[in-house]
Amino acid sequence: MLPLVVLAAAGLALLTVAADQLVIGCGRLAARLGVPAVLVGVVVIGLGTSAPEFVVSGLAAARGDAGLALGNLVGSNIINVTLILGVAGLIRPVTVRSSVPRREAPLAAAGVALFTAAALVGLGRVAGLVLAVTLAGALVLLVRVARVQPPDPLPSEVDDLLAGDARRARLGLEALRAVLGLAGTLAGAQLVVTGAAGAARHLGISPAVIGFTLVALGTSLPELVTAIQAHRRGDTDLLVGNLLCSNPFNSLAGGALVGLAGHGQPARLGLPVLVAMLAVTLLTWLVLHRHHQVTRPEATGLLLAYLVTLPLIG
Repeated sequence: MLPLVVLAAAGLALLTVAADQLVIGCGRLAARLGVPAVLVGVVVIGLGTSAPEFVVSGLAAARGDAGLALGNLVGSNIINVTLILGVAGLIRPVTVRSSVPRREAPLAAAGVALFTAAALVGLGRVAGLVLAVTLAGALVLLVRVARVQPPDPLPSEVDDLLAGDARRARLGLEALRAVLGLAGTLAGAQLVVTGAAGAARHLGISPAVIGFTLVALGTSLPELVTAIQAHRRGDTDLLVGNLLCSNPFNSLAGGALVGLAGHGQPARLGLPVLVAMLAVTLLTWLVLHRHHQVTRPEATGLLLAYLVTLPLIG
């Protein structure tokens, strides 16, 4: 039992470090190649911080651990908009000044809603293909609508995260960083899935429960690290934008991988936890829509919402 726990813990540690380097490497490469900063923030960083979730879930589905795969995606979606955003708002109110995160909130809700429907009916290959096509359409839409006016703070916040003027970064060095980050993410994900699935079987616990709790917390660490870094610098628009973009990427990319990499047997989760995932997504959209801010009382409400969802997976 102990070796399995150590294996999963080592995988989570490797995932956290590797995903961070993957985000920085890909972000700097994109900026160096002339990709607008707002697209780096919305697409590149969002995909990078979501990579642990959909890689872990894809590998779990390929191994036949569909419950762990779905539990991880659902748990991560809930953690992003309740636990992480709630902790950030409790430390200091989170104010959104950029128009981009507010435009992403409906997209996040739509992506999670489609994923919820797919998980209810059974996430098989057809549903996986639908989610993959929808992901492609969502990326095109993000590229078209992710434009800001010069006073918008998001581009400068992206530069802050990438540590200076990324347009002067060395292409070879950042390409190597991205490749090593991706390799580390894949290796860490393999360790997490092997350790977590083995521990669940040893303890007689449902893999979905392990995925929803421990694995989801671990794969959400890149979002947490990015959120802490952004909040410490006052880059709250990047913080909210990253969390909002991570959820549709988790839902569409992760859901597509689970459906397509599975063994033909549709993966399902219970209705209560899926409804809870959609509900907290809509709750976060409502909070941001009201006055473009997450206050301490609202942050407390988000944290309580996370606690309420935990028994629903059992």
